[in-house]
Amino acid sequence: MTTHATSLSTPPHVAAPPWHEGLQRRHWTILSASFLGWVFDGYESYALFVAMPFILKSMLTPALLARHTPAVWAGTAIAATLLGWGAGGIAGGVLADYVGRKRMMLWSVFLYAILTGLTALSTSFRALVALRFVTGLAMGSEWSTGVALLAETWPNRARPKGAGFLQSGFGVGTFLAAAIWLVLSALHPLGANTWRLMFVVGTIPAFFCLYIRRAIDESERWIQAVKAQRWSATGGAPQARATSRRPFTLTEVFREPESRRRALLAFLLSVATTTGWWAISSWLPAHAARIAKADGWANPADWGTRAALVYTAGAVVAYLLSGFLADAMGRRKYLLFTFLGCFVMTPVTYLWTRSLPPLLAVSFVNGFFTLGCAYSWMAIYPVELFTSTVRATAASFIFNAARLIAWVFPLVAGLLINDFGGIPKAATTLGCIYLLGLVIPWFVPETRDQPLPE
Repeated sequence: MTTHATSLSTPPHVAAPPWHEGLQRRHWTILSASFLGWVFDGYESYALFVAMPFILKSMLTPALLARHTPAVWAGTAIAATLLGWGAGGIAGGVLADYVGRKRMMLWSVFLYAILTGLTALSTSFRALVALRFVTGLAMGSEWSTGVALLAETWPNRARPKGAGFLQSGFGVGTFLAAAIWLVLSALHPLGANTWRLMFVVGTIPAFFCLYIRRAIDESERWIQAVKAQRWSATGGAPQARATSRRPFTLTEVFREPESRRRALLAFLLSVATTTGWWAISSWLPAHAARIAKADGWANPADWGTRAALVYTAGAVVAYLLSGFLADAMGRRKYLLFTFLGCFVMTPVTYLWTRSLPPLLAVSFVNGFFTLGCAYSWMAIYPVELFTSTVRATAASFIFNAARLIAWVFPLVAGLLINDFGGIPKAATTLGCIYLLGLVIPWFVPETRDQPLPE
């Protein structure tokens, strides 16, 4: 079955049933397990950001600080995490198409929990960077296995909404990290080493997630596709083939012309999303702190944190609405809506908003587009473009390969800001990458109301 199959939409004269009709307990269990995994990835990512200044103070000697600026050391740890995340995500997606979604999810959570705990025991900055890389490897496969399992088990009408709910876990995780850090930094139980507790706490809910995931079933769509030896990436009649020898899934994604076209176009959209977040939106706290300081507000750094939380709140709202918006607009219009919002909000945030109260309001809208909508499409759309035997591979390539490009930006952030003459000009210039999202949607398939390719 292909994305050109008969539409699943309800005839105009028949009242459409509620989107959640037909959902059973097993559907919500799968969503809960996938959601929690993404919560912990969000927690882990933001925990590194908030703890980084204190990590540098406790682990770097004056000689090391004299060698490089704190921004370079911080960028190294963040870049290592991002690079591991990208590589691990692609590998995990491939493995999920061979060993199953459930098994890969269990292993990724288990390894994530162990490696996060080891991060808390780092004895040197070099060891911490190495552990951040391998933790990223484990974290990377969380997302692609979760979205593939949800897509293959939820009913067609509910699938986009469930994908949006799953994606909201990342925002929830960042809120949890911010809240836990506020408590730990106030109590300061381990003095200069209090940051280690952020990673200890991260291991506890991961084991709870491991318990929940043992209760979920494997995807029947994937099992049946493998048994039937349906190796084609798109399921189209001209490319379909059934052979006993299974081709390598990543090779199969790029073997068929139509599959290759879909993967590369979606990858370019992912590059725009990922670059926009890591190279632009990550500067928001520093930008807000600079404005607060210039305007004479007390504790400018705290205002940077508040701006980041407002930004994340906007993203969570977008996550929850994204499935409904994608179904109401159609996939192409939703992509155009998303990237137009990203493109417009970048100069509005960094170039045209010059005082703190308006910046906080604008940060909410910015987060709605550049984090919320801009990442939600990757949970909703790529799984609708590929068949069950390569779905996790294709989704993970689209989502994670962009990180193999974006990992550079934390390393060169300071240079970019200096070269462009400050954060506002640097952000606005790099924001032009969102123009990709205003061109590419015209060339991708419309999949609204279509069943998943088998």
